[in-house]
Amino acid sequence: MALDEPNKNDEVFNERGISFIIEKELFKEVQPINVDFIESTMGAGFMIKSELSKNDGCGSSCSC
Repeated sequence: MALDEPNKNDEVFNERGISFIIEKELFKEVQPINVDFIESTMGAGFMIKSELSKNDGCGSSCSC
């Protein structure tokens, strides 16, 4: 996940005032995508789950 500006090859989704951008081709492969904001005693961050998470055995926060 990174800050970026949308271009013609991107899908843009707005949820609760936050814009999410993903390349159209990647979105076709990974949909559906869920993005959750998680807070814990260790800190806070986003947890991303997609169809790819189910197929490769990789956790949602790893860098496979």
